[in-house]
Amino acid sequence: MADTQTPPDPNLPGHSADASPARQVDLTITGMTCASCANRVEKKLNRLDGVTASVNYATERARVTVAGDISDEDLVATVEATGYGVVPPAPEPTAAERPGGPDPATHADHEVTPDAHLASLRQRLIASAVLAVPVIAMGMVPALQIDGWQWLSLTLAAPVATWGAWPFHRAAWTNLRHGAATMDTLVSVGILAALGWSLYALLIGDAGVIGLSHGFSIRPERGMGSSQIYLEVAAGVTTFLLAGRYAEALAKSRSGDALRALLEMGAKEVAVLRDGAEVRIPVGDLAVGDRFVVRPGEKVATDGAVVEGTSAIDASLLTGEPVPVEVGPGDAVTGATVNAGGRLVVEATRVGADTALAQIARLVTDAQTGKAQVQRLADRVSGVFVPVVIALAAATLGFWLTAASTDSTAVAFTAAVAVLIIACPCALGLATPTALMVGTGRGAQLGILIKGPEVLESTRRIDTIVLDKTGTVTTGEMALVDVVVAEGTDADEALRLVASLEDASEHPIAAAIATGARQRGLTLAPVESFASTQGLGVTGVVEGHAVVAGRERFLADWSLTLPPALAQARDEAEAEGRTPVLAGWDGEARAVVVVSDTVKATSAEAIGRFRALGLRPVLLTGDNERAARQVAHQVGIDEVVAEVLPAEKVDAVRRLQDEGRVVAMVGDGVNDAAALAQADLGLAMGTGTDVAIEASDLTLVRGDLRAAADAIRLSRRTLAIIKGNLFWAFAYNVAALPIAAAGLLNPMLAGAAMAFSSVFVVTNSLRLRRFQPTR
Repeated sequence: MADTQTPPDPNLPGHSADASPARQVDLTITGMTCASCANRVEKKLNRLDGVTASVNYATERARVTVAGDISDEDLVATVEATGYGVVPPAPEPTAAERPGGPDPATHADHEVTPDAHLASLRQRLIASAVLAVPVIAMGMVPALQIDGWQWLSLTLAAPVATWGAWPFHRAAWTNLRHGAATMDTLVSVGILAALGWSLYALLIGDAGVIGLSHGFSIRPERGMGSSQIYLEVAAGVTTFLLAGRYAEALAKSRSGDALRALLEMGAKEVAVLRDGAEVRIPVGDLAVGDRFVVRPGEKVATDGAVVEGTSAIDASLLTGEPVPVEVGPGDAVTGATVNAGGRLVVEATRVGADTALAQIARLVTDAQTGKAQVQRLADRVSGVFVPVVIALAAATLGFWLTAASTDSTAVAFTAAVAVLIIACPCALGLATPTALMVGTGRGAQLGILIKGPEVLESTRRIDTIVLDKTGTVTTGEMALVDVVVAEGTDADEALRLVASLEDASEHPIAAAIATGARQRGLTLAPVESFASTQGLGVTGVVEGHAVVAGRERFLADWSLTLPPALAQARDEAEAEGRTPVLAGWDGEARAVVVVSDTVKATSAEAIGRFRALGLRPVLLTGDNERAARQVAHQVGIDEVVAEVLPAEKVDAVRRLQDEGRVVAMVGDGVNDAAALAQADLGLAMGTGTDVAIEASDLTLVRGDLRAAADAIRLSRRTLAIIKGNLFWAFAYNVAALPIAAAGLLNPMLAGAAMAFSSVFVVTNSLRLRRFQPTR
């Protein structure tokens, strides 16, 4: 466990400089097998004085806020007394040892545990499936029942029902010791009952006779109980449930990828100035007040202020906006941004957990504490269903034992086993993972990745979709959009001269101009006497012309004045949120070259599809208001929230939720990650950053916004299939239990009915393969 008491950034909205945060302890919980386990741990912790706990089953973590005198040892003891284990994370390093990443407590030693758990489940699943297939075939098809088949079935089924089902038996025993019952309890009891009765029938009864074959009977008959074995039920239930458990564990194993991706974004080394010389040290050794050098192309090591040099900083990693920010002495820079221009000397102002990148990591963690209802539905019901079934089986046994019959013992055990077998939640275990696997498989064919069943609950209810601008509605890359020239100047010739000059620069805007000229079929010329003035512009000689390009102030330094037509073009470009580059040569200002982030060709159509689904689109961006309004007008969005910081994007989503809206968020940048996690449904563009993708619920691989509408439709359809599966699985149990208890159902037939319910669930899920995108 690790205490996290880092003060919040006073510059982030919602934080007060005087706020004193409560002590937080993060615990890694082991041994939880379903959401009801997480609920039990959460309830136990919340009963402690001054403790507020939230246990996330998906991430196997408990975030505990302690306001009283409760110690960490008390918290651990409470969890262990509930029947679960605690894996202490690695010792927490100092702030200087945490450069720009989240608290290590969020990604510590327990990373190894999911991998080992997955390997164990995979091994059990493969072995159980290989052994169970012949057992099921022989048990259900009389034609395959060769001489001694029942003993062969026992040989194959025994390892499945014991070693293969050990996770269920272990969890059932743990719950039993603490007076609780879950899905594992019924699974374990059903498997052991089927195996136990089969052993009784083989060793004591008549089922072990060579040459015996199973016949089918609608109801158990006197004298037939000791000749029946149910090994195919024990092996089949184990294999099906292991498949569901493995699919669930596989999804959970990726829950920490977003935070791990954030950790990799910062710089690893930094050149610190010591006694006038540059010394390269690990970023973890950087302290507040240290001065360090950032060369072109390098990442800024930590948050700080520029003390020497000018450059263009590419902040798209954190802001999502493509236009580099010009910085000079006194300007603030953020860790993990990239220096796209000249050499900078920066003084560190915040390090470790205080940096903006680390705070974004915490925002993602905090926003992911919610829990989906669909994920726990079966377990919530099983909290009542399981004890009722066990009591009903015991009552059935007692009733038939007291019946006036010489064969009542065999009939009693047969009926009781039928109750347990018919109630085995095999279909319940398959209801969610099969629909999810088919739905995600079909989604992958359409460029849509659904991460798990927990993301589907809100898709039916969402009524608002929030769209990040850059990289989502727009391409996210600067591009040449217009060339305006003075009277008597040829536009192509002007663009060729300016692009030839800019081609010698490494600035992203210069690269956009040069690329745009080449795309128009222009051949660029070599440049002589090239010079760059950081933050202002560039000069050089192109084919004998002294060309100047940059800001208006830079042209003025060269005695170049804009004529009215070019000044109007500049004003119009700025009014539309675009970036004008002014250019002149041979003593006159002759052209305005306009670059801008361009709207994707499919965005307007996608907005129309959202409206057809009953969703209200909202444009959310860190860009300026004019640029945002221009883009919104082009694609048909009425509501715009502009000029927001990463933390403010979270607040904007939360405000919409406070208004009663159910919000979906589509984004692609690190700055969108926390908002994606806060939203009721997060959709990440696959062309964006790994952090945004990992923090989201759905990923659109194609980078086509139209796929977001298909993703919502597919998610809603998958959720409907899951709920339908769960309903019929429960309905089957509710209808069949009274029949079995009344002694009207042969356990063999109960096993067949249980298998049929599983086939029904799988067949129902396969309907998702016919899902088609809107055309």
